[in-house]
Amino acid sequence: MPYVVCADVGSTWTKVAVVDLDGGGVLAAAARPTTVGTDVLHGLDAAVGAATAGLPDGSAAPWYVCSSAGGGLRLAVLGYERLVTARAGHQVGLSAGARVVHVAAGRLDRAGLVAVRAARPDVLLLVGGTDGGDAEVLLHNAGWLARARWRTPVVVAGNVAAAPAAAELLAGRGVPVTVTGNVLPAIGVLAPGPARAAIRDVFLRHVIGGKRLSRGSRFARLVRAATPDAVLTGVAALADLVGGDLAVVDVGGATTDVYSVLVPDERGGGPGAAAAGTLWRVRTVEGDLGMRWSAPGVVAAAAAERLLAPGEEGPLAEAAQVLAADPGRLAADPAGRAAEERIATLAAVVAVRRHARGGGPVGVPGRDLRDVRLLVGSGGVLRHGGPGVAGGVLGAVLTDHGGGWAVPREAAVVVDGDYVLAAAGLLAREHPEAVAGLLRRHLGG
Repeated sequence: MPYVVCADVGSTWTKVAVVDLDGGGVLAAAARPTTVGTDVLHGLDAAVGAATAGLPDGSAAPWYVCSSAGGGLRLAVLGYERLVTARAGHQVGLSAGARVVHVAAGRLDRAGLVAVRAARPDVLLLVGGTDGGDAEVLLHNAGWLARARWRTPVVVAGNVAAAPAAAELLAGRGVPVTVTGNVLPAIGVLAPGPARAAIRDVFLRHVIGGKRLSRGSRFARLVRAATPDAVLTGVAALADLVGGDLAVVDVGGATTDVYSVLVPDERGGGPGAAAAGTLWRVRTVEGDLGMRWSAPGVVAAAAAERLLAPGEEGPLAEAAQVLAADPGRLAADPAGRAAEERIATLAAVVAVRRHARGGGPVGVPGRDLRDVRLLVGSGGVLRHGGPGVAGGVLGAVLTDHGGGWAVPREAAVVVDGDYVLAAAGLLAREHPEAVAGLLRRHLGG
């Protein structure tokens, strides 16, 4: 029986699923703490060993690995105009599995340079001008970065006529640079594919090794994608099988990610959306909403959204501080478990509100989720909390009628209990038939 090992090295846990390539089933699964403090290979090897124990030829099975350890991929975007190319770059960055930590538009100056440095991006996406449009801003910004001795890898995805010259300016000063297709080749035409692929390649070549997650080069050789990039690919594959709109809520230790795939139609996205184009397969990441490091942010955001009951904020904030101070801590009593479930519920509700309502630094369009057929829950708190916890968290999302967005009219609910979305994304290109079987069997696609 041919099988492969699919592993997701997360900020808190490393999850492994062993996938049968013939039938698409999960033969075994395991999770171990991610060993960021020593070497991530320690936790990865332990998780793979636990998952493959007892399976024939376990040591010979191919490994497919994605990672968000060490904070994942931090991306900054520099564009020409905030509501057009900067917005387009922001959307493409999210679709590539990045956490967009900075967005700026227009001609870079000294203050702008200080701001982008302060954001500490792993990759900078330099965009600007449609093909045949403005070239001045792209070249100006490339020149500023070059003269400033910028050393973070740059992906140039702007006006194709100006991109080679921009890359030459950067490369001439030793900046690692990749040129790819324009994210916005024409007004209203969003082309994420080339930039997404380039960001993925830069992540694999420069970022994984640069985070010093492992002492040798083996981990960098194993990783094939940033985890959110792999998950979005898996989500898209699931949407193709479902044949309609779907959404995924992934409540993690550091962030809560929301993915949605909508069937293309006439839906608009508010002012500027037509000019910047529409991305029908989208991910948003909320860096202040998480079960461990970001737990205090969940309480603060929930209070701002008026989701807390009278007298609830103080005790819940104390519980959140305990989780943030000791991310490996597991609740050992009913009160601790109740606090974790409440934080997970609030994180999911606030994250979906933000995803559906849109906004943010460049006014990203909201998402019309009324026709979502399938809502998938992900994250350790949903996988291990039992049906009651998962039902409560996802049920709160589906009944959030006061959140300023239109909830799905009729959506089935399922939990990704066997880590199959990341596995599906890792396997999608080489093993599409196994992916279809995997998703049908485990998520009902």
